Amino acid sequence: MSTRARILLSAAIILLALAAFVWWLSVRYRTTPVTPVALPNTNEAPAENVNRAAPTTTPTPSANANNNVSSAATPAPTPPATNTAEPSATAPPQSLPPSASGLLIPVVGVRPEQLRDTYNEARSEGRVHDAIDIMAACGTPVVAAADGLIVKLFQSERGGTTIYQRSTDDKLIYYYAHLKAYADGLTENKTVRRGETIAYVGDTGNAGPGNCHLHFAIWLITDPKHYWDGQNINPYPLLRGQRSEVRGQ
Repeated sequence: MSTRARILLSAAIILLALAAFVWWLSVRYRTTPVTPVALPNTNEAPAENVNRAAPTTTPTPSANANNNVSSAATPAPTPPATNTAEPSATAPPQSLPPSASGLLIPVVGVRPEQLRDTYNEARSEGRVHDAIDIMAACGTPVVAAADGLIVKLFQSERGGTTIYQRSTDDKLIYYYAHLKAYADGLTENKTVRRGETIAYVGDTGNAGPGNCHLHFAIWLITDPKHYWDGQNINPYPLLRGQRSEVRGQ
């Protein structure tokens, strides 16, 4: 064999060896392909927050005869004109009418310093008082806190013998409860003057035997015909010549 042939043969053997080595390396270090992971689409809407509370409808409060509010699942129908329930607590107006000032303590002989603020006190069945109790002996004269019209005389299960008086500007109702009796000659649709005797302190209704006092409440009305429905006002500061606020302010 010539020298040229031996050189070509050697080159061929080297090339075959290199090819075999490259093939061996490809087999030895071959890796499994990785499937790409899809990235989240940032344009999609986020999932709803499971902690978000669903909107609810606030039940319409129905009033009761002792000016304490209870809630019902559905709105109560509009009461007839004979309904003597007291008002529910609603959002306050911007200011009180002039008829809320200059009120007389409606029990004869009681001085301002003797009054006790019981407006926010709790009552049975989860109720709030929404009035003040003016303690006095049974039979003590009850007088009109302001000029006004007697719109209703009513015998209530809780309030006992009661009076609903409307202010002269048709903005307020003055409510007197647990009365022993009405004054002689007192009738519905009668106009009374501030300081005029309209009844007498008693313990009727749910006051309890011997627990003689006047339950006195005030509320704002928007419709004089619906005298039982309105926004409760604390009588205590008004009877002491101070500013008062409606329930909820």
